[in-house]
Amino acid sequence: IAAATLHVFHEHAERVFMANLAQLVNVIQALVLTEGEKMLLTPTYHVFEMFKAHQDAVRLPLHLQSETYTYGDKSIPAISASASSKDGAILLTLCNLNPNAGVELTVELRGAEGKAINGRVLTADALNAHNSFDAPETVTPQPFTDFTAEGGTITLRLPAKSVVALNL
Repeated sequence: IAAATLHVFHEHAERVFMANLAQLVNVIQALVLTEGEKMLLTPTYHVFEMFKAHQDAVRLPLHLQSETYTYGDKSIPAISASASSKDGAILLTLCNLNPNAGVELTVELRGAEGKAINGRVLTADALNAHNSFDAPETVTPQPFTDFTAEGGTITLRLPAKSVVALNL
């Protein structure tokens, strides 16, 4: 949810100049949870951290064709994405909103090449996986290498229920 929401804000950057979380700690969708002297980072924190290079960057236009994810009688695009450029680097963030199936995606970079790419993925085995004080690293970003790049084309395989950040 955090990634998809940030993608919507980014898509409308000409109107949304700033968006803030009302509360950061010990609330629903918190970035940080505390208990006495203990503190843990939530999956939402990790999404914000993975997206931070979008801040103060130039939004790049995207043309995205995506399968739909249907639940009951409601359907949404299965993939949301944003791209931005800052100081010669490109950040591409993608979110697979389908909790049941991965998807293969081809990205065509117009006017750029993915010469040096590194990626991270945030996902878990279960849709309701979360970090707890007993297991504070259940959901944390991991290296993402499930892609190939050739010239200006990147082919990647997004796992189900995942957020991926590619730095080019």
